[in-house]
Amino acid sequence: MDYKKTSAPYTTVTRDIDKFDASTGNIYESVIICTRRANQISVEMKQELNSKLEEFASFNDNLEEVFENREQIEISKFYERLPKPTLIALAEFEDDKIYYRNPEKEQKLKK
Repeated sequence: MDYKKTSAPYTTVTRDIDKFDASTGNIYESVIICTRRANQISVEMKQELNSKLEEFASFNDNLEEVFENREQIEISKFYERLPKPTLIALAEFEDDKIYYRNPEKEQKLKK
């Protein structure tokens, strides 16, 4: 996923609880959905960052060769400036971009 193009805010925003639980009918279920999505986003971002920083990995443990790499610092700063995974997940949930299902509800509807 391209996190550069996300519409998530960079700071916290007060949300209306009535709108937040409108799609599920349960505030706790909505929070769980957002939490699980935020965990997925966090893992994706960490893997992406680690893969980019592996290019700069030094396999020598010589203290004389340790130096600051400008590109590595810029990559780290970019990821620090991105919205937090929870804010991205909340924005996706509000925009109905998250697919979720509840097997328990589906079984109750079938009966």
